[in-house]
Amino acid sequence: MSDSSESLMKQRFRGYLPVVIDVETGGFNSQQDALLEIAAVIVNFDDDGLLKPVQSLHYHVEPFSGANIEQAAIDFNGIDPDSPLRGAVSEDVALKEMFKPIRKAQKAAGCQRSVLVGHNANFDHSFMMAAAERSGIKRNPFHPFVSFDTTSLAALTLGQTVLIKACQAAGIEFDQKQAHSALYDTERTAELFCWMVNEWKTLGGWPRT
Repeated sequence: MSDSSESLMKQRFRGYLPVVIDVETGGFNSQQDALLEIAAVIVNFDDDGLLKPVQSLHYHVEPFSGANIEQAAIDFNGIDPDSPLRGAVSEDVALKEMFKPIRKAQKAAGCQRSVLVGHNANFDHSFMMAAAERSGIKRNPFHPFVSFDTTSLAALTLGQTVLIKACQAAGIEFDQKQAHSALYDTERTAELFCWMVNEWKTLGGWPRT
């Protein structure tokens, strides 16, 4: 990370490092339902001052002890929680391994906290924070309640709220057959977030002169 990108990241998001997160779960209740998959994309500014995805992280997650899994949820996301081919790890391992490069990027950017970026961000934020609490993780880089919601941003900038439609409106390729994979959805959401930030800059919205 160059000195200029560090300064720009710190200034642009007021000391927050945006990290795009998507989860796949066994239901809608973060306290009771299983976290089954989590992915993250770290973003950074390039030498031209454009925000770009720079690193993807992805983990299949073992359901925590006593976790509920709704059949409708796994029918929707296509995950077989019992498949040994998933290579799933515990919530503790997944989050600790994911947080390491995020904390490193956060420090390099001179930011005090990371902020979760997500499509319907409250859902992803609630599951990630609940898993971190169950795992007793004290060094959670993410702000406990602040998030950036690309659903709201896309409604404002593109007149769309559904991820695939927002991506299509922004000219971002989206394969619906790969949707509802945490990694695929996170990478598309990251592209969408970067596109919106860069488009706003192109239109003269930031920095103001």
